[in-house]
Amino acid sequence: MRAFTVFAKELRDYFISPIAYIVISIFLLVTGWFFFTPFFLFNQASLRDFFALLPIVFSFIVPAVTMRLFSEEFNMGSYEILETLPVTTRDIIIGKFLAAAALAAALLVPTLAYPLIVSLLGDLDWGPIAGGYLGALFLGAAYGAIGLFASSLTKNQIIAFIVGAVLCFALTLIDKMLFFFPPQAVSVLSYLGADAHFQNISRGIIDSRDFLYFLSIIFLGLYGTSLALENRK
Repeated sequence: MRAFTVFAKELRDYFISPIAYIVISIFLLVTGWFFFTPFFLFNQASLRDFFALLPIVFSFIVPAVTMRLFSEEFNMGSYEILETLPVTTRDIIIGKFLAAAALAAALLVPTLAYPLIVSLLGDLDWGPIAGGYLGALFLGAAYGAIGLFASSLTKNQIIAFIVGAVLCFALTLIDKMLFFFPPQAVSVLSYLGADAHFQNISRGIIDSRDFLYFLSIIFLGLYGTSLALENRK
């Protein structure tokens, strides 16, 4: 319940400031470009490009959402006040994480218009679409945990954004860069790639290893945040 109080406060703060609206607008502008460009240039209505590029877009959008969660509190000195309230560090972390994950989910809501447009123009297999949005929710939550960790490291929001974006971008592209690594490390590094796990789910492939991967990233991000906050004490 106390974590929910923190969640409600953070989500409210998002939407009473321009942050949420700016981020949602940028996200829709970028994804709309990838969706509508083939439609107008090649007369093709498909969600393939949307889901293919979503991990890269999320690598920058989600850290922009999370960069203020702790950094702003540290910079303004309000985190010390927050610690005096009847909430634990775990409540604070979970509440802020849920707010970031909720905003990442809110980013996806307007994009539901894309499959509706495709369904009006032709037959659409809704199975992979449902899988794509399910994978996007897990991807947004995982990147939200990473961004939260980055925000807990510094009181500078720009640095928090850069650290979060670099980590998310590295996870997105690592399975595309395997030829740089020795063969012994390929199997491990290929599993670390977030894009491969997301694409599996978006194709409608239900594999527990993909969900376990995202849950592991969420756990590591939140655990790292906990360690960073304890270190500040």
